[in-house]
Amino acid sequence: MTHSKFVHSNPKNLHGDSSRRSILATLLGLGISSTTFARALFAQMKPSRVVTSKMIRQAEWIAGVQFSDDDRNTMLEQINRATMGFEKLRAVSVNNDVPPALMFHVENFSKPAPLPPRQKIPLAPAQTNIHKIERPASDEKLAFLPIKKLAELLATRRLSSVELTTLYLERLHRFDPVLKCVITYLDEDALRQARQADREISSGHYRGPLHGIPWGAKDLFALPGYPTTWGAEPYRDQILDQKSAVIERLEDAGAILIAKLTLGALAMGDVWFGGKTRNPWKLDQGSSGSSAGSAAVTAAGLAGFTIGTETLGSIVSPCSRCGVSGLRPTFGRVSRHGAMTLCWSMDKIGPITRSVDDCGLVFSALHGRDPRDPTTVEKPFEWPSQINWSSIRVGYVDALFDESRIIGVTDPEQRKLEKESLAFDLRTLESLKTMSREMGFQLRPISLPDEYPLESVWTILRAEAAASFDEVTRSGSDDQLVRQDSEAWPTVFRVGQLTSAVDYIRANRIRTMIMKKMEEMMLSVDVYLAPSFGSNLTITNITGHPAVVVPNGFRTIDGTPTSITFTGRLFGESTTLALAYAYQQRTDFHQQYPLVE
Repeated sequence: MTHSKFVHSNPKNLHGDSSRRSILATLLGLGISSTTFARALFAQMKPSRVVTSKMIRQAEWIAGVQFSDDDRNTMLEQINRATMGFEKLRAVSVNNDVPPALMFHVENFSKPAPLPPRQKIPLAPAQTNIHKIERPASDEKLAFLPIKKLAELLATRRLSSVELTTLYLERLHRFDPVLKCVITYLDEDALRQARQADREISSGHYRGPLHGIPWGAKDLFALPGYPTTWGAEPYRDQILDQKSAVIERLEDAGAILIAKLTLGALAMGDVWFGGKTRNPWKLDQGSSGSSAGSAAVTAAGLAGFTIGTETLGSIVSPCSRCGVSGLRPTFGRVSRHGAMTLCWSMDKIGPITRSVDDCGLVFSALHGRDPRDPTTVEKPFEWPSQINWSSIRVGYVDALFDESRIIGVTDPEQRKLEKESLAFDLRTLESLKTMSREMGFQLRPISLPDEYPLESVWTILRAEAAASFDEVTRSGSDDQLVRQDSEAWPTVFRVGQLTSAVDYIRANRIRTMIMKKMEEMMLSVDVYLAPSFGSNLTITNITGHPAVVVPNGFRTIDGTPTSITFTGRLFGESTTLALAYAYQQRTDFHQQYPLVE
């Protein structure tokens, strides 16, 4: 196979061939969309012009790359899908005064808010009332306790951090061969930190509810002295001489990092260089991605909590698959310093836990301004939240709680799974209606903006991801990634090389319009309910809104969990978590645990 590489060509070749000029003009408008929806759409439609392998080869020199014949053939479906996507973008009327959504502060789209002074914000851990509770009789039950109860045991010295850390390390080593959820163990450092935590707690220096709690990090957060692999073979031995802001903040809170966990290679899916991370509820199924190891470890009781990231579903999806709770914060809430970049304008960091309450406790330590990440802001956050429910307006996207969402699902088994998920979502909606009557909040149907081609706007992610890993494509090291299909990163990056700046910026300008439409809609509600997948997942990742995903049932066909999502206003994590917590208190789905053997 001929590897991708820099190509130096004579630009006079372009001027000597008018047909090539026409081909290049066509190819400059290419982008991609890699969803199942888009694939189905392409099967039914044809772009107004069809790109061929020969055309790709003729266009490569303008991007300074060279692909093999196999590469070009694999790209064809994505290229032609992208052509349709850009035709949709070009069909949207965009006024001249609409700026692109590149570096933005999502709370104000018309007048950019001034940044606060660039100084480190002192850590203010969430407070928790300390009660003397009894230690569970078995280590198995201890391993699945929520953070608040573990914190109470540690603070009252009925449990030591060394004991708890040893328990979780033992469970990680025991279950990792089955789940394939760990990339790097940190046993020695973890036990050293646990001993320090015990000394501090015993001397009265208690840092808060995370003090002495073991946790796991998705392996895209840098930690000096250890590999930061990004789950990808080309970076398997990479050691970065910096410490990520997330690890710094959790260290300040007294939490104990015990392992670096798996992620789909370069933050896509659940396949990494060591295999596929498994769903603890169904071992022949992947745990979904890309925060694959984080969700699996939390669900299987192998750490007190974990940290994941999301660009377009990488917290929501594995939490849904593994039956755990997750918070995807507002864009700019948590510093990405020292974390792998996939998409500068969409990457977000959040906690994955066994309960919504735990999400609030962890987020209390994570959020805040960091001058090393210029997108971060300092906004208030309170947990537990003091909510006057009579003043809260709650919505639900009524069009998504309808059987029309499963139209087009023809596979009998998949259709049965989707129908069960719909039934659980409708049951959750009924619970919300009951809560409205009992708690006093207003409940109303809402509609999401639907006038824009959302799947085409995804080219923002594809173009930025291709730029983030430009050298991977140009050096040919993309061949080392495990996945090499038409939906995998190597193909996405190659197609991204042929995306024009004009179309990327147009997509960002349309993104600005979508943001404004969402803000207009959110004027009528503080939080709203929606299915975890589909248009709501897409639009809120584009606009940067926070979401809390919680389990809401178990399918009878295979015993796997389902989920529902609460979406809040920008920087409205306190209210969003509070409503999700109130719902979760009426269920026991988060208290069910998989039996991993």
